Amino acid sequence: MSIVDVEIGLRQQRGALDMQDIVESAARFLEDAPAIEIIRWAAATFGDRLCLTASMSDALMIDLVSRVKPGVDVLFIDTGYHFAETIGTRDAVQQVYDVNVINVQPSRTVAEQERDLGPRLFGRNPDLCCYLRKVEPLNRALEPYLAWVSGIRRDEATTRAGIKVVEWDAKRQMVKVNPIARWTQDDVDNYMADNGVLINPLHYDNYPSIGCAPCTRQVAPGEDPRSGRWAGMGKTECGIHT
Repeated sequence: MSIVDVEIGLRQQRGALDMQDIVESAARFLEDAPAIEIIRWAAATFGDRLCLTASMSDALMIDLVSRVKPGVDVLFIDTGYHFAETIGTRDAVQQVYDVNVINVQPSRTVAEQERDLGPRLFGRNPDLCCYLRKVEPLNRALEPYLAWVSGIRRDEATTRAGIKVVEWDAKRQMVKVNPIARWTQDDVDNYMADNGVLINPLHYDNYPSIGCAPCTRQVAPGEDPRSGRWAGMGKTECGIHT
């Protein structure tokens, strides 16, 4: 019997408490492990109930995970507001890597949202817009899985400084795996250069952190890399990782 079968039974009998114990043990054991070993643990533990989420800012995590688990499901949230370069990167990923890209869409198109809630919701209520176009669609898409892999890092923002390499996603009642949580930007840059990883061309035009087009601006030299996200709105996260 696999750990996945055990986990399903535990959920039915006692909820997710025992799974949280497994997660805590894994987080301690894997804290200093290389990213590829963390991914191997996740793939061996969850099998086809493991997926990867990708913003298509680059294909670093896609490259890493597909080396361990070819054909892995990659969830991409197509908000309807992406840069053309981001959509192009998604399309290129499908051609270059051995992965199954799943295009996740909000329940309403942009036109339907504007009809129901008015135009430019992203400017009037960015938290609600992010929830409707990112968080809720992802929550739906994650339902078939027991664990998901993300590419967030501790050095990206103060809101991410305390993330673990393996953690319990209490909001979604599933496991979240952050294999490169300990990586620095230099680690990222070196890996991508050494392995020829696909990268969103916007990075070469002073967009170090890429989100939806209406809420992302270019960043000047010396500015915080994430300062171009929701600039002037007092917002630092879309809600997916909080």
